[in-house]
Amino acid sequence: MLDHKFCVAPMMGYTDRHARYFYRTLSDRAVLYTEMVVARALWHGDKTRFLAHDQTEHPVALQLGGSDQKELAWAAKEAKAAGFDEVNLNVGCPSDRVKRGGIGACLMATPALVAECVAAMTDAGLPITVKTRIGIDHLDEYQHLAGFIETVAAAGCQTFIVHARKAWLNGLSPKDNRKIPPLDYDRVYRLKQDFSHLTIVINGGIPDIQAGANHLPQVDGVMLGRAIVDDPYLLAQVDQALYRQTTPMPSRTECASRMLPYVERERSRGTRLALLVKPLLGLFRGQPGARDFRRHLSEHAHRRDAGPEVLEAALRHLA
Repeated sequence: MLDHKFCVAPMMGYTDRHARYFYRTLSDRAVLYTEMVVARALWHGDKTRFLAHDQTEHPVALQLGGSDQKELAWAAKEAKAAGFDEVNLNVGCPSDRVKRGGIGACLMATPALVAECVAAMTDAGLPITVKTRIGIDHLDEYQHLAGFIETVAAAGCQTFIVHARKAWLNGLSPKDNRKIPPLDYDRVYRLKQDFSHLTIVINGGIPDIQAGANHLPQVDGVMLGRAIVDDPYLLAQVDQALYRQTTPMPSRTECASRMLPYVERERSRGTRLALLVKPLLGLFRGQPGARDFRRHLSEHAHRRDAGPEVLEAALRHLA
């Protein structure tokens, strides 16, 4: 089993393989999660593209969306063959598109189905974890959440990542569902008290590493998402602050420079520079020259011939 003390959340449009490569240059220990991959899309699509990741990303988990046991079981086996360390089932996404597919947060209403999906995936031989909310719509009592956890755990899931907000499946956008429903950290703490044998990771509204550390007496781990996108340098604190490693933190400039060989390699394969430097846009947040750094990347990274020299030039704005 992975050490889930600190995790970087799966985020559509953000935690692609380039972001995960960059995040790994900042922390050796954080568990990284892919964007959600719908099992049916993997079944019918280009699995090489969906499962692509760099060996340096480990520990890394594949997040799947789905509710068909056959598709999920097959996808979990493909994740195992591709070298992932864990498969995570998304039972927390409240988007309309996901809801129409009968997957994501709406599955909280059918714990028996989720349990069947988890049981089917365990045959792959990887740890199967679940990311969920504390409730949906009017199914927001603690008793329902506890029953959901108990049912799914009995099928073989030992780790639950719990976003400490309910989700409104009608009337709120995914963005609003990350902000409007109130946070209830105490409900996640109570889960850990009642299911002490399970690994409970808390997620939602955690702004920085210290705030995450403050949760650890009550739960087994913390997961940050948007905070890392906005200020990825937070990750550089994780190994020292949470895992007590003694290696010195790299500077922000060192973190950016570590990406140059990767950028050169990926550009030689035809990857657009804009995709490669997108995770770096917030790296110098609050630092002198940060605005000029972002502006230079935004103005030049989209050029067809843009290469590592654009990143090098952007870094000179920080001198």
